[in-house]
Amino acid sequence: MKIHENYSLKNYNTFRIDAAAKYFSCFNDSEELKQLLDFHPSIKKLILGGGSNLLFTKNFDGLVLKNEIKGIEILNETEEYVDLKVGAGENWHEFVLYCIEKNWAGVENLSLIPGTVGAAPIQNIGAYGVEFQEVFLNVEAFHFDENWVQKFSLQDCCFGYRNSIFKNKLKTYIAILNVSMRLKKQPIFQLSYGSIKEELEKAGVKDLSIRDVSNAVIKIRSSKLPDPTKIANAGSFFKNPEVTDQQYKLLKELFPQIVSFQLQNGNQKLAAGWLVEQCGPQTSVSWKGYRDKDAGCHEKQALVLVNHNQATGKDIYDLSEAIIQTVQKKFGIMLEREVNIV
Repeated sequence: MKIHENYSLKNYNTFRIDAAAKYFSCFNDSEELKQLLDFHPSIKKLILGGGSNLLFTKNFDGLVLKNEIKGIEILNETEEYVDLKVGAGENWHEFVLYCIEKNWAGVENLSLIPGTVGAAPIQNIGAYGVEFQEVFLNVEAFHFDENWVQKFSLQDCCFGYRNSIFKNKLKTYIAILNVSMRLKKQPIFQLSYGSIKEELEKAGVKDLSIRDVSNAVIKIRSSKLPDPTKIANAGSFFKNPEVTDQQYKLLKELFPQIVSFQLQNGNQKLAAGWLVEQCGPQTSVSWKGYRDKDAGCHEKQALVLVNHNQATGKDIYDLSEAIIQTVQKKFGIMLEREVNIV
């Protein structure tokens, strides 16, 4: 266990922003974490997973701790389901592929989402009609102030759309150690969202499996979202905004082509990518494909902000602020950032 000083975080965030941590170290279990926390109890702390959902706008004047807790343990198994406890440092997509290999269903729609297992409950990750909370059992997390491990139930987590208690109230107080999930042995396929059905038809799938669904999701995501190892980005930068049905009807009259889908509560969720694409800076009719020096929007998806090479975190943040202002001016809707700003 080694603590580094003035340590570059460029290789620890998918935006590849060259910010530095005053102190940096990694931990493989709760005991190592305790020792690191004792190093400087009062200093600011940041727990780092895959670095795929954050933007460094400045150096971090504190202790950055990289979570590298691994392991997949079967807690309980029946003919219908299997309960797993998974280390927070496990790669999420690799975990999904592991479940598919075992024919355990429930996370196949969440294929190719970057990041670690520990980030799944923080963000309540979701894609193509499935949210993480649907397979969630509990989380074990180390509380910095209390100096002990606390277990969080589904109700404790206060899950919402890309949200949880870990992203708000407990943001700077806990480190997730492991996550427990329940996966089904008989899949209940979720195919209604996006173009999954269309992709399955193109592939000529007849005897549907969770692997087929995963492959379809991977193909769709790969065609729309840039690979962060090739173009630095953090995926979708903004959340899809939710509006009342009355607000939606007014918007529909003004913008007949507006893209949305209805929620169970009667509200409408608007496609943030479509909203951003309909706006643009003074020099362009759309943000899609826009570039100012090395900060820009991806050419295939305006919702994805990218660092072409040497953009700073402030460059990316300022671009996001300009996008928010143009969308608010045109549609009267204030976009909310999905990416965490540090």
